[in-house]
Amino acid sequence: MTLAATLDQPSKTLHALREQRPLVQNITNFVAMDLAANTLLAVGASPAMVHAPQEAAEFAALAGALTVNLGTMEAHWVESAEAAAKAAAAAGRPWVLDPVAVGATGFRRGNAARLLACKPTVVRGNASEIMTLAGLSGAEGKGVDSTVGSESAVEASQRLAQSCGAVVVVTGALDHVSDGTRQATCANSHEMMTRITASGCALTALTGACLAVEPEPLAAALHALAIYGVAAERAAARSRGPGSLRVNLLDELYLLDGGDLDRAARLG
Repeated sequence: MTLAATLDQPSKTLHALREQRPLVQNITNFVAMDLAANTLLAVGASPAMVHAPQEAAEFAALAGALTVNLGTMEAHWVESAEAAAKAAAAAGRPWVLDPVAVGATGFRRGNAARLLACKPTVVRGNASEIMTLAGLSGAEGKGVDSTVGSESAVEASQRLAQSCGAVVVVTGALDHVSDGTRQATCANSHEMMTRITASGCALTALTGACLAVEPEPLAAALHALAIYGVAAERAAARSRGPGSLRVNLLDELYLLDGGDLDRAARLG
């Protein structure tokens, strides 16, 4: 029996999202704000893009979950992110770290290290990002893109999960999830998703929403992958290219039926 078979079905988390409509605070990048907010709205959650140093920490204590994305960080955003992460942890709220292009510069590596010390609930990134965070060299990435496949980062995900205490998600052709001792996979999604910007950032926001309604972090991360991946497959099937894919993705997230989700999810 696979680990996924021992967890609740993704439809339970999707139903909880639509019923509870959790408030999710996102300290994310300029490119991702629009798609991340609309992804949360489409599945039934309530997005808030709150990153001012004067209010980020106070808001984090009110939200159901927090997500932090390093895509276009500036010094004052780093200050906000650290304060919000600490406030979320103090209030018992889950939070997600998305270490965008962490291998590209020392500024990003330093920011990621400080945020990892704030004990994220989930870390989600591509293979190069996870390998960099785990201290492995040779896969620093090409900007925001990974230079290796997700299977190359399985060991790194286990090592990182054990060192920081978070569930670690490696996204790629096959998504891998680890809490340091347990491993699971999700085989849903579509190659065309790499042709629209902020698709990974929006998944990070959705992971935060799932954490707000599902107390088991590994299950929440896995169900976010399934919800997003099944919607992506259905959107790609009726899209002519990246432009229509973006619109159809939001429609499919909104229309997704729980029973269809469970049948289409390829979790292992």
